[in-house]
Amino acid sequence: MDKYLRAIRKNICSICVDSTETGKCTLNEHENCALELYLPKIVEIVHSTQSEEMEDYVRSLRSEVCLDCRAQEEDGSCYLREDINCALDRYFPLIVETIQTVDKESQ
Repeated sequence: MDKYLRAIRKNICSICVDSTETGKCTLNEHENCALELYLPKIVEIVHSTQSEEMEDYVRSLRSEVCLDCRAQEEDGSCYLREDINCALDRYFPLIVETIQTVDKESQ
């Protein structure tokens, strides 16, 4: 997971709205970064979803990660997604691309 985390910090944290200009996370001790919290599940989703369509990856994200998130309601709605305040939702295409790039570089 370390190689994925390093790549995500480089590619996503550096542009995340929850970071400083230098890429330092601004979340406080009471907030969790969903990327770090769910990284193993996210990597598993990317590895198990073989598709050219991002919607297939998003569908897996919703059923395997969002389902466990305390921000998602029983009806599937999520106030974080609705407010564009979910880093996973906001950066998911870039996250998928980053994981796939790490995998290609590791071959």
